Order: sequence, then structure tokens, then C-alpha cells
Amino acid sequence: MCAKNMLCSYLLCNFSFGFHLCLRHAAYTSTVVFHVKIKLYSFHAMLINKMRELLVYKLLVLTTISNLTKIVTAYSVLNKMNTELEQQFSKAPFPEWLAQFTQLQDWPGMDPPYIPLDFIDFSKIPEATHYNQLQCETVPRDICSFDCHKCVATDDILSCDSLTQTFDDGPTPATTDLLGNLNHKATFFTLGINIINYPQIYKAIIQRGHDVASHTWSHAHLPSLSNEKIIAQLQWSIWAMNATGNHIPRYFRPPFGGMDNRVRAIARQFGLQAVLWDRDSFDWQLLTPNPKTEEDILKDVCLWKKHDGRGIILEHDTTKQTTDLAIKIERIIGLSQKTVAQCVGGSNYIRQFQ
Repeated sequence: MCAKNMLCSYLLCNFSFGFHLCLRHAAYTSTVVFHVKIKLYSFHAMLINKMRELLVYKLLVLTTISNLTKIVTAYSVLNKMNTELEQQFSKAPFPEWLAQFTQLQDWPGMDPPYIPLDFIDFSKIPEATHYNQLQCETVPRDICSFDCHKCVATDDILSCDSLTQTFDDGPTPATTDLLGNLNHKATFFTLGINIINYPQIYKAIIQRGHDVASHTWSHAHLPSLSNEKIIAQLQWSIWAMNATGNHIPRYFRPPFGGMDNRVRAIARQFGLQAVLWDRDSFDWQLLTPNPKTEEDILKDVCLWKKHDGRGIILEHDTTKQTTDLAIKIERIIGLSQKTVAQCVGGSNYIRQFQ
């Protein structure tokens, strides 16, 4: 009996110990699970934050790529524009044939050197009074000065049977805008030094079907110069046109209308025919402190068209103001205009080369 009680006591005792041990184990496990859950929640929260950071980083990367794409595209466009501008404003090369003939290596500045030419006969050049621009008081009438006395020789071209625009002093950057908006064929009297500085614009004039003519090398008042310097102004102008446009001009217009019998005699030996004007737009006054207004000029054009609808108009393609005005003048006159060659039924050039 006693032994049974002892066994029972032993079992009871061990069961009680095991039960308490189990309780303690369960409590410990519960604590561990709780801490694991806390860890998992923390890890989950950290993972979400990391994912958010990755999303932000991804957005930043995508934005950066997009911006880089835009930058690359913009750079490509700017590079293309820069190339086009470089081509448009790059100076014309000095041709080898001209280097050999002149023994020079580059185009001259504003005062071109005189290069002797075999075909120029100085005995055919009359003696004449040299005079400066706007100093006409002592200029004799027998030298037939256009700028002083409006004297015109029989072979000078003064007018046209259609009211017609002509443009002086180009090519310039402003010429490009004019070419894009002009709807008739015109004659451009170009400066040699500008042809060299803007050869692509000069070529664009020709490609658009317009005629080009000489306006000397650097816009000098010819009657004030020596014979040699007049020759230099014409020869370098012709050489610039030949080197850039592959042609020799038929017509020329003296700057400021500075023309007399001495200048005519020299020009004729180059085969050049002088083109003057009987309608002056005075568009250059738009750039002066006390200008003739655009409205005044357009009124004059309306009167010319209404009066007889004929004449050669002097204009300039030097600035945006003058070229914008030229487009408005064309709208008034219309498209019945002619080139100088068409006005006189003559050829465009003395010679054109392929």
C-alpha cells in the first residue's frame, strides 16, 4: 500500500513538474513567436520602405534618362543648326587660279589692291575731275555725273517698262528672310566683300532664280578714286562673283550713283553696263534718326504704280527693316516685275561656267 502511495506520489510529483515545465515552455515559445512577429513586421516595414526608395530611385533614373534624351536631342538639333550657321557664315575660300594670277593668298579687306590687266587700255579713259560724294559744286556738267546732275549716258539703264524692285548691298543675313518671302524674280546688286563673307547666301539668291550683278567690291564712291582703284573695285567684285557663283556679271550699279564718263569708260572695258534708277525708295532712311517712315515710302510706291506703273526702284537688302519693307512693296506692285535683263531684253551674264 505504502509502495503504491509512493509511486503515486512520484508520478504525481513528476506530472506536476512536467506540467509546470510545459507551461514555462509554452510561455517561452509564445514570447519567441511574439518577438519573431515583431521582427517580421519590422522587416516587412523596412522592405516596404526599401521598395519605396527603389521606386523613387527608379523614377529619378527614368527622369534622368528622359532629361538626358532631351539634352542629347537638343544638342543634336543645336549641333545641326551650328553646322548650318557655320556653312552659311563661313568665308569663301581663295581659289588657286586667283592666287596664281594675283600672287596673293587671301581675299583683300575694304581697300582691294590693283592688279594690272592686259585688256585695260588707259588711253580710252578720259581725264575727269575727281570729286567726293555730295561735293558737286565744282563738278562740270560735261563729265555727265549721275549723282550730281542726274546725267545719263545712252547705254546706261535707267528705267523699266514694269515697276520693278532691285536690291543693293547684299548678300547679308537679312537677304535670307527676303528670299523666303519674295515671290517674283529680281536683280540683286552685290558687294564682292559680302559675297566672300556670305557665299552660301549668295548661292541661295542664284538657286532661287534671281539675277546677281556687281555693286563693286566694298561700296566705294568711284568718282573720288584713281583709275587704278576703280579698276580694283570692279575686278575684285567680278572675281568674287566668278569664284562663288561661276559667272561673270553683265550689269553693275555704282554705289551712291557715283557715275561719270571716266567710270563708264573703265566699266565698259570690263564689258559691264551701268544700271541706275528712276525710283528711289529711300529705305535706308528707316535707320536714321529722322527717317522717312515706312508709311511714307509705301505711299510713294502706290503713287508710282498709279501714275504709270513703270520704273526701276532702288532698295536694299541690308537689314530686317528694309527687307520687311521690300515684302510689303512687292504686295503693292504685284508679280508683274522683271529682272534688269528682262527690262532691256538682254542676257543675265557675260558668261556662265559649269
